[in-house]
Amino acid sequence: NRYLEFIEDVINELPTDRTIRIIDFGCGKSYLTFAMYYYLHELQHRDIQLTGLDLKTDVIQHCNELAEKLGYDRLKFERGDISTYEGTDVADMVVTLHACDLATDYALDKAVKWGARVILAVPCCQHELNRQIKCDPLKPVLKYGIIKERVAALLTDALRANLLEQQGYETQILEFIDMEHTPKNILIRAVKRNQKADQKESVRRQQIEASIRKCEAELRVSPTLGHLLDNQGKTE
Repeated sequence: NRYLEFIEDVINELPTDRTIRIIDFGCGKSYLTFAMYYYLHELQHRDIQLTGLDLKTDVIQHCNELAEKLGYDRLKFERGDISTYEGTDVADMVVTLHACDLATDYALDKAVKWGARVILAVPCCQHELNRQIKCDPLKPVLKYGIIKERVAALLTDALRANLLEQQGYETQILEFIDMEHTPKNILIRAVKRNQKADQKESVRRQQIEASIRKCEAELRVSPTLGHLLDNQGKTE
């Protein structure tokens, strides 16, 4: 229900004059994918095309069988890797829940590339910055493995949120569900801004980019998402 509340908050950002295209990366057994379909299509009567992607063949087969059994003809599941997925070149909403480590970065990159209006990401297993981070002032903190792991995870998601802002999104970091259920409870929710590509907006993006670069330099980190977005030439 909490998940659907997050979707309800952004439903007005989705198009009403055509089919809404939604990709759920790393859908797994798809409990929430089915819930999202039911809410948007059955309850809200929105015209949607929802695709779930996962690496496990047996899971994908089961989900497709269930979708057919329920008569959910606008819901399909495909086997594939997020980083190499080329099943579409457009999406209005991209969802990725608990995609491990860099899989979240590839999902966010594709969402930006497709110009998705809404992005909902609950990251998981953020290992990259934990391997990279080196900061002399923080040595007394980072010498404890569990603290370093948690700090690196929070920094990873904060930088991801800033990178999305730099790409023209209004970004929030929210508590997904209560900590008593899972420690993986941070949701990055991003909604594409309607700002014109004018000088003021360009300056705003440059300022965000400069602050990101300064932070990365101080911590000696180089997040994958930043490289992916730079390679797209999206930073102008």
